Amino acid sequence: MGRKVNPIGFRLGVASDWESNWFAERNYTELLHEDLLIRSIIQGELTRAGISRIELERAANKVDVTLFTSKPGIVIGKQGANVDRLRKLLERKVGKKVNVKIEEIKVPETDARLVAEGIAEQLTRRVSYRRAMKHSVQQAMRRGAKGVKIRLAGRLGGADMRREVKEMEGRVPLHTIRAEIDYAAVHAHTTYGRIGVKVWVYKGDRLPARDEVTEASLTADLANAGD
Repeated sequence: MGRKVNPIGFRLGVASDWESNWFAERNYTELLHEDLLIRSIIQGELTRAGISRIELERAANKVDVTLFTSKPGIVIGKQGANVDRLRKLLERKVGKKVNVKIEEIKVPETDARLVAEGIAEQLTRRVSYRRAMKHSVQQAMRRGAKGVKIRLAGRLGGADMRREVKEMEGRVPLHTIRAEIDYAAVHAHTTYGRIGVKVWVYKGDRLPARDEVTEASLTADLANAGD
């Protein structure tokens, strides 16, 4: 029962933050569907740009869109042509002023969304699923992740029966709320069906552990008593 909670939603306000930052009382449904439209347009237009996260912020009649990408050059385009085209398209569809900002992801190997998309792309190219999983785990651990877990489910390797395979290294504390865990679920569309790819990446604790706080305060008290 405890494995069905989304790791990001479980930690909202503690170790993770909202992707849409706005408040509405009356037209909430309309703005929610507007958010979904903006996200679908961006994902459709920038399929190969390594988009990991889309943050939206609203103020009056304006929408600020922040794109977190591992390939900012593709998103920006030659002399900013791609960004301008995307901004005009969003403004035409939404009917509001749209401001597009781009943030580069420095270490894409530890980003769950990009890791999952990389594995899904390899599966569509018929690369061995075990090799793809093992390589992704090793790359993430080498670039500073504290723990990685990858799970594939479907007709792996073209098998007649569906099954699940898991690859894990390090530790991934799913019940620790202060643990900063990046999570993503992606589908690989292969010739023999759809394969689900789930990735968890543990990057460390956002808040200090209670034991560490207690130990630090005890050390400070002892030092003060000695003085």
